Amino acid sequence: MASQALYRKWRSQTFDEVVSQEHVTRTLRNALRDGRVAHAYLFTGPRGTGKTSMARLLAKAVNCIGETEEKPCNQCAVCQSITEGRSLDLVEIDAASNRGIDEVRDLRDKVRFRPNECRYRVYILDEAHMLTTPAFNALLKTLEEPPEHAIFILVTTEPQNIPITILSRCQRFDFHRIPLAETVAHLKHIAADEGLRITDAALELVARHATGSMRDALSLLDQLMAYSQEEIAPERVYAVLGTAPEAAMGALVEAMAAQDLAAGLRALNEALDRGAEPRQLAGDLLEYLRGVLLLKAGGEAGLLNATTETLARMRDLAQRLSIARLLAAIRAFNQAALDLKGGMHPRLPLEIALVGLALGDQAGTEPLAQVGVASQPETASSHAAVARPRAEAPAHTRRAPEVAAPPVERAQKAAETPRAADTPRAEERPAPVAKEAPPESPKEEAPAPRAPASQATLSLEWFRENWREVVAAVRARNRGVEALLKGSCEPMAYHDGVLTLGFYPEYQSFHRDRVEQPKSRQVVEEALSEVAGTKVGLKCANFQGEANRVQRETQAARQEREQTVVLDPLVEEAVQKHGARVTSVRPVEE
Repeated sequence: MASQALYRKWRSQTFDEVVSQEHVTRTLRNALRDGRVAHAYLFTGPRGTGKTSMARLLAKAVNCIGETEEKPCNQCAVCQSITEGRSLDLVEIDAASNRGIDEVRDLRDKVRFRPNECRYRVYILDEAHMLTTPAFNALLKTLEEPPEHAIFILVTTEPQNIPITILSRCQRFDFHRIPLAETVAHLKHIAADEGLRITDAALELVARHATGSMRDALSLLDQLMAYSQEEIAPERVYAVLGTAPEAAMGALVEAMAAQDLAAGLRALNEALDRGAEPRQLAGDLLEYLRGVLLLKAGGEAGLLNATTETLARMRDLAQRLSIARLLAAIRAFNQAALDLKGGMHPRLPLEIALVGLALGDQAGTEPLAQVGVASQPETASSHAAVARPRAEAPAHTRRAPEVAAPPVERAQKAAETPRAADTPRAEERPAPVAKEAPPESPKEEAPAPRAPASQATLSLEWFRENWREVVAAVRARNRGVEALLKGSCEPMAYHDGVLTLGFYPEYQSFHRDRVEQPKSRQVVEEALSEVAGTKVGLKCANFQGEANRVQRETQAARQEREQTVVLDPLVEEAVQKHGARVTSVRPVEE
């Protein structure tokens, strides 16, 4: 025969046994004493806080025929029949499965009949918010003018989903989550009565995991009783819950504070390898980060359900982590918890969150660590390798401003076959692009470091022609800043080593403001200086004049048509076979 679950065995049978709902028990006791029992009640609150138990208590109390002053007496025939579930005058309806209008109409027809043996027939509608709107409408008139012998008790966890017309006809009682200390005391009493050996630390861990729900706490205690006959320590509770110990949470946050990405990944995977469930681990980590954040913000230790040792470690971490970094970590792991719902790889969202925080990929996010781990500080060369993965071209082959060469001539040179007879003289050849330069022979002497380009050779047109390369350099440093630049702005002016970016009207609020932030500005200026070969400053402004934009678009279209002519097969044949050169392209009407 199956044993009775603890939450059923220890269901409150008197008002004195109700845990931590004194505001409800006191009101109902006074109403019973003064004969002011209402015809309809609404019990609402989180799960496992005693709503249904209180409804059954009230049903016994209003029908108790015992001679004791305190109701219910639990000795009379009525109290015993209700306790044992034999009474026909206590009707419990699961509104989740009996939610339609037909069920409510049937209830409305039966409510007119008088009770069998009790003074009142009590109807308990559990999960009342699940009733349909037509069902609520059918119940409305009965709640407004019920028979004298009927009492309705609606139980719900979502009172916002119940129509206001129903709420206005009920006395509402809000049940609160049970505090940690009272949960631990009640569990300790039950464990002693059941002969369960369990440490106070393990009981506190069970109570914290229940988050104010006594039913959840008793269900977990029941599971622990079946798990082991030996004394239950916190380690066994962690094993049953599938969570990581607080020490593992502290080690993970400790790695964040130390800016040690390798240690953070190691702590995360060790916790998962020990059997921690990824989603539960994310929730525990968020709770730990919340504690550190509250302590950092000046909150009291009483706001946290943590041991003395854990509080001491949290205070130390609060001194070492800024509020901005804590908020970034909370947002990242909260998103990871959401991604875990439908993810194919259970560890990946947590690892992405940790690595993303360390690298600071998002715009405006303060990184928790540098690209390398704390034990391996970055050098200037390693930073350059990360920020600029493409191969460096020699100094004399880097792109330089092309002052004299027109667009048609550049296109023509791209189409020409590299024949010695057709190669222009050195004084006529513009500076080659890096990708067009042949690799130097290994026997040649290594080139000297590239000297900065002269400011006199830079111009607005040069920055417009090389804007894509600038955006690519920004992308290598920060993808978030790259997203702010793409399609939202263009070079508008260049003067005295400062490039002015003009932002289009629809991007002049958010995008411009974000680019002007110090971190984003630094990224763009570094990219500009890299591509130009000399230090270039940045200035942001609103784009002026739509006519200039149209003119540039027209010029780009004309250059595209010229490129099409140059690449025509007949023109290419003339160039290759007869040594011809394209000097200009004009429409036939000219």
